[in-house]
Order: sequence, then structure tokens, then C-alpha cells
Amino acid sequence: MTNRPTMSPQEKSSHRSVLSARKWALMASVVAGLGAGAYGLGINGAGNWFSTPAAAQVSSEVRKVAQPVGFADIVERVKPSVISVKVRMGDRGRDDVAGLSDDSPFQPGSPMERFFRRFGGPDGMPPGMRGNRGRGMVTGQGSGFLISADGYAVTNNHVVDGADKVEVTTDDGKTYTAKVIGTDARTDLALIKVEGGSNFPYAKLSEGKPRIGDWVLAVGNPFGLGGTVTAGIVSASGRDIGSGPYDDFIQIDAPVNKGNSGGPAFNVEGEVIGVNTAIYSPSGGNVGIAFSIPANTVQAVITQLKDKGMVSRGWIGVQIQPVTQEIADSLGLKKAEGALVAEPQADGPAAKAGIESGDVIIGVNDTPVKDARELARTIGGFAPGNTVKLNIIHKGKEKVANLTLGQLPNTIEAKADFDRGDVGRGADVPRLGLTVVPASSVAGAGKEGVVVTDIDPKGLAADRGFKEGDVILEVGGKAVAGAGDVRDALAAAKTENKNSILLRVRSGGASRFVALPLAKG
Repeated sequence: MTNRPTMSPQEKSSHRSVLSARKWALMASVVAGLGAGAYGLGINGAGNWFSTPAAAQVSSEVRKVAQPVGFADIVERVKPSVISVKVRMGDRGRDDVAGLSDDSPFQPGSPMERFFRRFGGPDGMPPGMRGNRGRGMVTGQGSGFLISADGYAVTNNHVVDGADKVEVTTDDGKTYTAKVIGTDARTDLALIKVEGGSNFPYAKLSEGKPRIGDWVLAVGNPFGLGGTVTAGIVSASGRDIGSGPYDDFIQIDAPVNKGNSGGPAFNVEGEVIGVNTAIYSPSGGNVGIAFSIPANTVQAVITQLKDKGMVSRGWIGVQIQPVTQEIADSLGLKKAEGALVAEPQADGPAAKAGIESGDVIIGVNDTPVKDARELARTIGGFAPGNTVKLNIIHKGKEKVANLTLGQLPNTIEAKADFDRGDVGRGADVPRLGLTVVPASSVAGAGKEGVVVTDIDPKGLAADRGFKEGDVILEVGGKAVAGAGDVRDALAAAKTENKNSILLRVRSGGASRFVALPLAKG
């Protein structure tokens, strides 16, 4: 037991007075909002307030650790760096927009049209976009923020894409012209240069990742109402909203509406943690779910845009897909992690390095990759020409493949579907609920695999998304050329007591693996 020094009655009384003073000072700080002056407050036996050094010390300590009761100081510091962006798409004739929907500037069915149909307003318009078809003109409004004193600013690609004229309005009401330095459709980012100034207030990009639950402030130009500030918290991170292979959004619940696109999301340090890009809303208005591009992605993209006006990304030349638990079980993997190679592109870096269909990429330069999206982001973060080491699982064994990255193509060559014509019904595969014919008997289908000619709508294949015209290339890792090969592979897997079997399927020019469960009994 520890011996404690004995206090005299006078010391005890003084100690009680100090504790009482601290207690009342703390209460006074809460009531009065971090204290009532330089000396703090105490209370005497008669109930009268008085100042004490001890109370002053506690009040000072409370002021140091207390959270801010508002965001006014932060907003006052960062708001001048935020700009409103107005664009004009130019005088367009009716022929130029004949293929568009009544209000959307994107082609029907295009990735951007589908994205904003899902995450924009009910009319599918991106935030802030307005059409004026009567004059053949399209204008739009969005947000942005300055990142340097000489006028470089960040906004969304969809805000300025195709713009003939860009104007920005700063927080003090001044209007400037701006030019587009570069855009990146894959991350929906753009870099613009505001002309006519050399001492603009600017914001700093955060170097750290926000935590879920951190405060966040969104500043922008919703509905054309510039200089609007809203507050909320970081709700989630790493969100995939289906807009592209590099999705890694921060989800926030700060109210964000049409026109906020391209505006910054600040932390309480006044640093930009993300660029507000999309909202999820069935009505077109805020429902507390918005998505921001992380600051580290913004920094990487705008650095390249400033240097060369475009973004070059590394490319290994493979079609990849997630490793589900069923796929992991089919391949004998312990964890459903990594990226499954559906098909290496002919003469691509991966094919030259010996990577094959069915390989699972589990790491890059000995750093684990969680899933296919993380692999795409990791490889995309390297410049073309760099040499990387891929950690893969090949036929159940770990190996390493070294390759030199190519450059990610801007477009993917579309492959025409084959003409199935009159190929007959084919042979049944009852266990899967489909009918197949050899691909070699179908013009344009190739020489490998079997073509699906009919599907039982209540069968297993229909449940897993198979459709007529799909080509089954492999079943259980074995090439198939007829219905008999498919049935034999299924029987062999069942004999080996496997819970599921992996099929490699080509559909619409792209390959994928599908895991099908095997019924017992």
C-alpha cells in the first residue's frame, strides 16, 4: 500500500477550496461557453461569485480541450478559396443534340448518362446543368476551389467537359475568365486556370485520410446560390458507386445539391479532404448521402494535368473480377481476396509475363491487394514504363511475375457479336438448366467452347445471369468443346465432393468467371 502524506486541517480546507473552485469553474465554463473571463469563477460560502487563480487555471484548461461550438472561424478562413463555375457549351444546332434526351447533355445509354440517371436528379442531369434547346445552347453551373495563388483551381470534369467558355466568380463577387488545363473523365476531375489575378486565396489539400465520424464542411454553389456552407460528418469511405474502375469515394452527410459539383469538402483544420462529385437521391435533392473524391486522388491527378494536360496510367492488360467466396472455394483459396484474371489481353504486359486466365493477383510489389478495384487503383497509380512485381496464385501455388507496365488505352475496342443464325436447339445440360452447341458450329463464335442456345428461366444458369449467345470456354479449369465435356466436368467435380465449380464464360466480347454451386445427393 502506498503511504500518502498527511495534510493538516488547514491544508485539507485549502485543498477542498481548490477542488470546489475547479468544480464550479468547470460548471461556469459550460454555462458561459468556455469560461467567463480571464480569471475564471469560484463561489464562496455566501453564494457570491468570485475569481480564483485555481478557477482561472481550470477555465484555461477547459478552453484548450473544448470543441468549437461553431464553424465560423474555419469558414471565414476557407470560404474565399471557393469559386462558382459557370460554363457555356457553345451554340449548338438541333442536329448536334438530336441524340440527347430532352435535358441531358450525354448520349442515352452512355456511362455518364447512366451515372447521372442514377445519382443525379430525376431528369438525369449532372448537378447544376441546364439546357436551353430553343437557342441550341447548353449552360451549366458548378463549383470549384483555388489551389494556388496564381489561379489554378480544381473542379469536376463533368462541369467543364466540352465547354467553349468558362467563367468563375470568387467569394468577393468578382468574375474572371478561366481556361481548362486538362480533364480526367475516369476520376471526373478537371484543372482550370483563372486568368487576371496573381494573389488569389487558396486551399490546401489534406495529406491524411479522414476518419469515419470526422466533421466535414461542404462549400459551393448549390442551385446557383454561391458561397453556401453546409456541415455534416464523414459517413463512410471507399465507396464504389459504379461510375468507374477507380471508384474510392468518401461518403458524407453534409447537405450537397445540384451545383455543388466540383466544390470542396473541408475538415476542421481547413484542409480539403475531397471534391464533392455526386449525390444519391431519388428526388434530385439532398437526402444526406453525397460522395467526394479523396484528396490523395485529387493530388495525383491534378499534378499530371498541370504537367501535361492529361493523365497517363499504368496498364497490365487483363480483364479482372472480384473473388467471391464461391470463387475462392472453387479455386481452393483460404480467403476471398485479390483479383481474378478472367482473361489476359493478347500481347499485353500480363500475357507476356506468363499470367493466365484463372490466376489470382494477390499483391503488387509484395503489398497485398484486397480486391479487383484496389488492384486497378494501385496499377493506375504507376506511370507507364515502370516495372512492377505481381504476387499471384497460379494453380494453387504462389508465384511472382515481373512485368513492365504499358499505358492504359483511352478506349476499349468494341467486339461485334457473332451471328447465331439457325443453329438448332443443341444438347441439354440439365444440371445447369441450359442447352449448348459447339462454338465451331456457329459462324463467328470461334473454335473454342460451347454456345448457349437456350436457358431454362428457372434453372441455375439463369439465376447466375447466363443468357443466350454466351460462350462457355472452360468448366472446372478444363476446356470444353461440346455438351458431353460440360457434363463430364460437372460429374467429376461432384465425385470430388466440391461445393461449387468455376466456369469461364465469354459474353459480349468480355470474359468472366462464374461459380456455380453443385447440388448434393
